[in-house]
Amino acid sequence: MRNLIKRLSAATVLTAVATLSSAQTQGVTDDEIVIGSVNDLSGIFAAVGVPATKGANVVFDRVNAAGGVHGRTIRFVVEDNGYQMPRAMQGYNKLLNRDKVFAMLQSLGTPMNLAGFKLLDPKGIPNVAPLTSSQKMLQEPVRNKFTSFSTYFDQARVGVNYLASEFGSQTVCTMYLPTDFGEEILEGSKAGAEEAGIGFGTETTHKPDETDFVGSLSKLRDEGCDIVTMALGVRQAITVVGTAKKMGLTDMKFLGTSASFLTVVAQVPGGVTDGFYAAASWLDLWARADQPAPAAFIEEYKAATGEDPVGFAMLGYSAAEMMVKALDAAGPDLTHDSFIAAMETLDYNDELVGNHISFSPDDHQGADTVFVSVVENGAWKLVHEE
Repeated sequence: MRNLIKRLSAATVLTAVATLSSAQTQGVTDDEIVIGSVNDLSGIFAAVGVPATKGANVVFDRVNAAGGVHGRTIRFVVEDNGYQMPRAMQGYNKLLNRDKVFAMLQSLGTPMNLAGFKLLDPKGIPNVAPLTSSQKMLQEPVRNKFTSFSTYFDQARVGVNYLASEFGSQTVCTMYLPTDFGEEILEGSKAGAEEAGIGFGTETTHKPDETDFVGSLSKLRDEGCDIVTMALGVRQAITVVGTAKKMGLTDMKFLGTSASFLTVVAQVPGGVTDGFYAAASWLDLWARADQPAPAAFIEEYKAATGEDPVGFAMLGYSAAEMMVKALDAAGPDLTHDSFIAAMETLDYNDELVGNHISFSPDDHQGADTVFVSVVENGAWKLVHEE
């Protein structure tokens, strides 16, 4: 009887310790996990942020309807940054100090994430699958940071190398927003030119609200640029390509990165973006709509939202699935330490995005592959993989 009492007492203590541990972890209660995101729902990258948020909510709503993860439902709180720094910092402060989030998921914008790290890192809050491919998303301390895909630097480098070899191009130039986002694509473009053995010509910088690119394109034409890489807003990238066609600059090859690899870019009416290239780390959704994983996603998303999904809805869905996998693997005693350890064990083929995702204690970048695609007849077509 005494041994039974001892065993019961030990079990009670362990249960109390587990409960206390979870109670001391920000954003975790007995029945809820709070996940946050500072995203762009109204600014120049709303075509990214809005569908990504919807895709994530499809997963979280399904998981919650089934009872959550280890008995805890997920509350996903999204703050709109409008791709503006002051609003982003307001969002981070609210999520961390009022909502007390456990982790961040799919926060958008390189400069916004970098500023947010100053608030996240001291608390050890995990930042998972940010909607930016900047190398700086894995800056020190790396322990609480996890990215899904290849970097802007590698995307620009691989894309430039491919175009140079395919078309015999001689001069690379870059149009970019003068931010960490733009500067990384500029450096990747220069690296790609060096690898291809061709020259880097010139660069033009732009404001987020700029709409007239005739002067910049005239400068690039005069410099002999035959590959032009871009780090611009979604609407701006479309405008640049359309303006170049009106100016008769048919020899220029325009290359975007994952920030431009959007369904809406391919589907601009009138074939405006036909011939536009983008280098990203996932495959186009609608080019694989007849395959099992994309088809199942399209059906689920449409049933949940009443809309056809776009590429970034797929990414939001995929990131939320990854979050759920890690929360499940972390077990019922959920802490930041157990979550990070669980993230570092994930290793799986993500058939929805078309890439292999794996993490380890020494590698917090999920996938490395770069895919180069081109718009043909209003749809993305894969032309290169590296």
